[in-house]
Amino acid sequence: MRQADWSEKSVLITGGTGSFSKKFVEVMLAEYHPRRLIIFSRDELKQHNMRLAGFDDPSLRYFIGDVRDERRLHRAFQGVDIVVHAAALKQVPACEYNPIEAVNTNINGARNVIDAAIDAGVDRVIALSTDKATAPLNLYGATKLVAEKLFVQANAYAAGKTRLGCVRYGNVVGSRGSVIPIFQEQAASGRLTITDPRMTRFWITLDQGVRFVISCLEELHGGEVSVPKLPSMKLTDLAEAIAPNAEFDIVGIRPGEKLHESLISADEACQARVFPDRYVVVPAHPWWNNDSLSDGAPPPEGFSYASDTNERWLTREELIKMVDE
Repeated sequence: MRQADWSEKSVLITGGTGSFSKKFVEVMLAEYHPRRLIIFSRDELKQHNMRLAGFDDPSLRYFIGDVRDERRLHRAFQGVDIVVHAAALKQVPACEYNPIEAVNTNINGARNVIDAAIDAGVDRVIALSTDKATAPLNLYGATKLVAEKLFVQANAYAAGKTRLGCVRYGNVVGSRGSVIPIFQEQAASGRLTITDPRMTRFWITLDQGVRFVISCLEELHGGEVSVPKLPSMKLTDLAEAIAPNAEFDIVGIRPGEKLHESLISADEACQARVFPDRYVVVPAHPWWNNDSLSDGAPPPEGFSYASDTNERWLTREELIKMVDE
């Protein structure tokens, strides 16, 4: 699918009022100009605020709905060509405290999106996943791992008519729940709370995440989990970039939190392919056509993609620029 084809497409994004979704809509309207762009979410106030913020292009449609409601999804997906599934319960503590709600949204909601997309004849579907789905330690990561499995295997039921895949990446700079606003608020006091000075994370900006998802949609075969090549950063380096003279209060790792994050485990690396800007984990199922991504080379023996052993690290100057932007 070429960029020019977007002008003929009807696009829907679930969780359409979130941080990623608003940037996705912004890029779509400015550069791709889809025929119709549907904001699907359950919060009417956030939709209203999006309109007030200038998201009022004639191509936009605002649909109230919840991914838990399969009938509403079936109605919303009629005539839709492309779906980006961004709706999820994402906060680790909230998912730990409300496990059934996390399952209902992140797993059952994923199943509903899949069924509605296949039944409505949607051409392409990309689901957003997370580094926490790799060897998950918390419930949020576990639900997203299950969702990944559902989207991958759904290609067997779609028979090539609907192509479904996933994008898995790390912490998003500027998204809701990011540590950056917390550090900025604490900077005035001269003391920042650090969970563990050894902690490392992958980082990606909203704009980078959106453009990666768009490229994955354009190249989607169906069944792959695409992982961008990202830089890592140390939490202490980020804190010092925001508040150079601040002192640290070490508070300890929260329940369900990892010291380092992983985007591809050593166990699934055997199914990975290496490309210049990404890794692609291909399905280990008989229906997968192994020639589809034949240009990709297998990773080296013993490979895993983790934030503490990454080859690329953000410098303090790059962190300062990222925070400013």
